[in-house]
Amino acid sequence: MRTFDFAPLHRATIGFDQIASLMDRALSADAAQSSYPPYNIEKTDADSYRISIAVAGFSDDDLNVEVKENALVVSAKKAEDGEDRTFLHRGIATRAFERRFTLADHVHVTGASHENGMLHIDLHREVPEALKPRRIEISSSRPNRPEIEAKAVN
Repeated sequence: MRTFDFAPLHRATIGFDQIASLMDRALSADAAQSSYPPYNIEKTDADSYRISIAVAGFSDDDLNVEVKENALVVSAKKAEDGEDRTFLHRGIATRAFERRFTLADHVHVTGASHENGMLHIDLHREVPEALKPRRIEISSSRPNRPEIEAKAVN
């Protein structure tokens, strides 16, 4: 695998360290990373998204969803049931997991629901008014400006 050095990027940019860190994490991610549990990410509206995670066998008490440092962390740990059971075939995995999703700026979790073995997490992007594009009116008259006097440079 090819590695990239982002050090020159850190020297030449200010305020873009999150982008460089995100690229570094994406490029260094192990290809053999577990795909458990499977999940979907869908766009439900212009600024709304939904993450659906297959969590068959887990109850609401076994699941934990939290947001910290621009990351959505979903984890689960199945409580020991205490029963001594013998399985002939065990195909439903209820092993503990932790799945992380990096959230963009201004993306907030609006809710989570658990139904029919699926955990649904709803997200919404709320761009502040100051960052939204705005139209500037163009006037046809010349604005009143005080005349600038030229001064001699000594």
